[in-house]
Amino acid sequence: MLKTKQQTVLKRLWDTRLSDYVTAVAWSPNGTQLAASSGAGEVVLYTPATGESTCLQSSQGESVDALAISADGNFLAAGGQAGTVWVWQIDGDSPTLLTTLEHARTWIDRLQWHPHSPELAFSFGRYVQVWHAVEQTVVTTLDFEDSSVLDLAWNPQGTELSLGGNQSIKTWQSQDWDEDPVVKEVGGASVAVAWSPDGNYLASGNNDRSVLVWAKDQPAPWRMHGFSGKVRQLAWSKSTVRDAPLLASMSGEGVVVWTKAADPSKGWNPQVLDAHEGMVQAISFRPGTLLLASAAEDGCLYLWQKARRLAQMLEGSSGGFSCLAWSEQGTMLAAGSSGGELWVWTETTKGKGFN
Repeated sequence: MLKTKQQTVLKRLWDTRLSDYVTAVAWSPNGTQLAASSGAGEVVLYTPATGESTCLQSSQGESVDALAISADGNFLAAGGQAGTVWVWQIDGDSPTLLTTLEHARTWIDRLQWHPHSPELAFSFGRYVQVWHAVEQTVVTTLDFEDSSVLDLAWNPQGTELSLGGNQSIKTWQSQDWDEDPVVKEVGGASVAVAWSPDGNYLASGNNDRSVLVWAKDQPAPWRMHGFSGKVRQLAWSKSTVRDAPLLASMSGEGVVVWTKAADPSKGWNPQVLDAHEGMVQAISFRPGTLLLASAAEDGCLYLWQKARRLAQMLEGSSGGFSCLAWSEQGTMLAAGSSGGELWVWTETTKGKGFN
């Protein structure tokens, strides 16, 4: 176990339990509501400050693996094993199921709302559909062609949608979906796609144990390699170091944080965070800071100051952590476990402004 002097950044606020593995958690934009889903198919909406909950969907035997709340806080979308996308309207006193979008025999595990409008992008097989929640119409259906879509990401302005799959990332312009996409060659398969919050960088985590980063309007990427396994998740910081955000990548039991070198020809410099003794399941930067959270199957959730030094270790999951998410304000952190536990921590007075 890692030994270091720690500070109290977060304290336990609230906890509950679902009936099965917690697959995903998502905060409302104002940080008052938290959605969680499980391997049994549950979808529950919580108000951690009061402990109140609304069960939107009970256990139905097929996992729900993806959750997202729209930028205006009005809609919650969920998808999973059943091949169904459920959309609830959650802005009123009583959440209501708005629609179900059926795609039989296709596991839906990737969905993301447009950063500024109520348009939902979700993958099913080699296709991605963009659906407008207010108009309840299909905006477009994109065909990746080369393979199933393995990940998707809107750029921060919502003007581009990037899809990752076998051999490439393909990016469509939202002002003209019919135009051919811009194709960036990967070599292997892109399993994690992430735009930086400033929109200046696009990163790909790949199954050939590499990470590629493209600067905006630059055709040639930087390549980082030597990971222990495929790179399953990426996370960008909103705060910058030398005018560039940090990029965190997770692979196997390790997390590597990349800082852009002052000399562009030297690429990105790595910082290895290897405290975990189990498979890392989720990473995320606290909004507006360089404080990085990492959660793993070893039952430890670490907070890393400036994404370098251990600031605090949060325990509680005997069965291992499975997912995590910061509230948009950065004042609360939610995490789920493989045993169905769900926790929320809130910042302490000492933790305010901690990065």
